Amino acid sequence: MSVGFAQAAYSGLLRVLGPVYALRLWWRGHAEPLYRRAIGERFGRYAGPAKPGAVWIHAVSLGETRAAQALVEALRRDRADLRVLLTHGTATGREAGAALLRAGDAQTWLPYDTPGATRRFLAHWRPAVGVLMETEVWPNLMRSAVAAGVPVLLANARLSEKSLRRGTRFATLLRPAFAALHRVLAQTEADAARLRSTGARRVDVMGNLKFDMTPDAGLLALGERWARASDRPLVLAASLREGEEDGLLDAWRVQAGAAARLLLVPRHPQRFDEVAALVERRGLSLSRRSAWPGGVPDAAAHSAGVWLGDSLGEMPAYYAAARVALLGGSFAPLGGQNLIEAAACGCPLLMGPHTFNFADAAERSLAAGASERVPDVGTGVARAVVLAGDGAARSRMVQGAFGFAAAHRGAAQRMAAAIVEALDAA
Repeated sequence: MSVGFAQAAYSGLLRVLGPVYALRLWWRGHAEPLYRRAIGERFGRYAGPAKPGAVWIHAVSLGETRAAQALVEALRRDRADLRVLLTHGTATGREAGAALLRAGDAQTWLPYDTPGATRRFLAHWRPAVGVLMETEVWPNLMRSAVAAGVPVLLANARLSEKSLRRGTRFATLLRPAFAALHRVLAQTEADAARLRSTGARRVDVMGNLKFDMTPDAGLLALGERWARASDRPLVLAASLREGEEDGLLDAWRVQAGAAARLLLVPRHPQRFDEVAALVERRGLSLSRRSAWPGGVPDAAAHSAGVWLGDSLGEMPAYYAAARVALLGGSFAPLGGQNLIEAAACGCPLLMGPHTFNFADAAERSLAAGASERVPDVGTGVARAVVLAGDGAARSRMVQGAFGFAAAHRGAAQRMAAAIVEALDAA
């Protein structure tokens, strides 16, 4: 299949599916109203004028937006007058991104990847340079960026073996998109090798921005307050995804007893009510973070065996509260979640067998003694309960976590220098 035919077929399909996309956004707005805000932006339609020349940073969701914070701070250290245009794809990303804005900055949704929407986006905002976080390379977006003369970098770039294999099915579309990138700033040597195989040209290893994230001191203090308020050690199940809670809750009910309290934090906020119902159906007593008066566990929380972390932006507090954490996304073949944040908060981590999205960081964490790998969630629960009561073993893992987090900082400044270089050239 020729590149031109593949591009035309892809674009035509997206145009046909445009109304379905809009309806899906409206449906998601039932649980997260932000999805219903400024839907026109999703199609490259804007209400007012825009000042050109900003550094455009696309951080699709919450994790990418948190990593982008370290990059934005490093860029501002280099260029105090720098203006930022932040784009997102999810409500959690946009909500977190709003906190990064300063006077002169702007924020919008990344448009749907049709030729018209991407052209209108770039013509309206006229950024000096674009930065896509981690994996967000879209065929029409890149084609429009080349036509508009906007150099685009892929920052904190990663590509797992699984994603590479999946991408080969769409190589006719994706190879030109990767080849159009001005520069790729990869997390690891393995990521760099895989990214070069996609057609990306200038690829440099810069490290992982997430090591440069500094947990908020106020949130750490809040978590420590929660830990002191609990009459049992807290075991955190962090960023669990659909399909993982059932096995966890079954294992917890059988193995934990009164030795520890489960602190359960789902990955996606639209699932808070669903997960609460799962807990209650198993006969486990539940207290929700959102119900705590003044943000502090009350009498009802003290009588509950499970605390549900149904809040946004408080992961450092949850990690600070926990004696040990189970890593979500790693007990089903989902690739794991960011494990660096746990290390930065000094929280020992137990990982399941599936960490292919963060393979390098997972291996480095194990080598540093910051984490352990377990074969399944049942074994993880049993080991977590033991660790929660073993002060000496936990202390060693805490020191390993802090050492692991500190040893790999500096990616933000390296990536900021590369972006400033592209900005000066533009």
